[in-house]
Amino acid sequence: MKHAPSHNRVLLLIAAVTLCGFVVGCDSPSQVTSAPVAQADEAAEGAQSPQSAAPGQSNPASGEATMNVSVSPYGTTPDGTAVEVYTLESGNGVTARVITYGATLIGVDCPDRDGKRENVVLGYGTLEDYIEHGSYFGSTVGRYANRIASGRFALDGTTYELATNNGPNHLHGGPTGFHARVWNAEQVRTGDAVGAKFTYTSADGEEGFPGKLDVAVTYTLDGDGRLRIEYEATTDKPTHCNLTNHSYFNLAGHGSGDVLEQVLELHCNQYLPTDETLIPTGELYAVAGTPYDFTQPKKIGADIAQQEGLYDVCYVIQRDGGGLVPVARATDPASGRVLDVESTEPGVQLYTANHLSEVPGRDGATYNKHQAFCLETQHYPDAPNQPDFPSTVLRPGETYRSTTVYRFYAE
Repeated sequence: MKHAPSHNRVLLLIAAVTLCGFVVGCDSPSQVTSAPVAQADEAAEGAQSPQSAAPGQSNPASGEATMNVSVSPYGTTPDGTAVEVYTLESGNGVTARVITYGATLIGVDCPDRDGKRENVVLGYGTLEDYIEHGSYFGSTVGRYANRIASGRFALDGTTYELATNNGPNHLHGGPTGFHARVWNAEQVRTGDAVGAKFTYTSADGEEGFPGKLDVAVTYTLDGDGRLRIEYEATTDKPTHCNLTNHSYFNLAGHGSGDVLEQVLELHCNQYLPTDETLIPTGELYAVAGTPYDFTQPKKIGADIAQQEGLYDVCYVIQRDGGGLVPVARATDPASGRVLDVESTEPGVQLYTANHLSEVPGRDGATYNKHQAFCLETQHYPDAPNQPDFPSTVLRPGETYRSTTVYRFYAE
């Protein structure tokens, strides 16, 4: 859709404010604009009637809440780099907060069935804690999420050596992967959501990976509580790319105890068996008749004691074609909170915080084993060394694209 002339556009903005409670600053609902929100706000300035509301405020006539995105300081890294936090408000009680350090989701506040709001993602209390500790709470993970066997792969006849930061293997992009970098950011709007776009350029050879990689991660939050994460990347040399978000969820609220009574359903009838270092064997196993079966809603703790190490496993997402498909549905029966997950990815790693032990979290909380679950949508672990897995090779002239949607609500 083309932009309307400026005088018509102001009229359209007035109508949008009156009918929807916030200014629409993009051509279509599915297109993310890179223009800062301030531009849309300025276009509407002076055009509001007494019954209108500025973006992010309540309409005094209707009492309806509106969407908003704002930015504020969050701290400074040891080298003096400023870090900011972007706050996204849905208008229906869901709020998400993302910092430029690691393009990290540090909070999702959402109401329960009685309207009580809790932060349902684990996180640290300060920037210093995010820098010091290594649990990947809410981080954007790359250049390669999950594990690469022996920290090594061959591509087009050249072997590349990576950091081995997980026993003998490479994990989540290495010790100074994307989770440990400060990203650039700007506010954005889509037709029905507010958000922030984070960008980072990974140098050729960073953590051993070939090619300069230009990465963009866009978080948007809509009025239905959908937190959409869109990833894009381009390269100037053949490389591997596999990105995810590493949020730890507890639908009862972070720091509230374990998640073993929370219920999970996965749209996955196969999983990837692994060796003792969690590298896939290359086979696909059926989940039926095993503790890995979540094809019907089941308490996370129902079978967790049947086998050592449950759960830290990649599942194969059922799909008939491309695009977004349902991945998971998690519920907390006590609070009524629900998390639905959709993704364009072929796999999802279920991790039940097995290695958390006395980790200092925000608000004085202490996190321990099984007090959260992760649903990391991604390509399969060790795909660079497994030719039968969906490829993660990215070449010059191509664009890596991936989308995952987390929807938060109560019932």
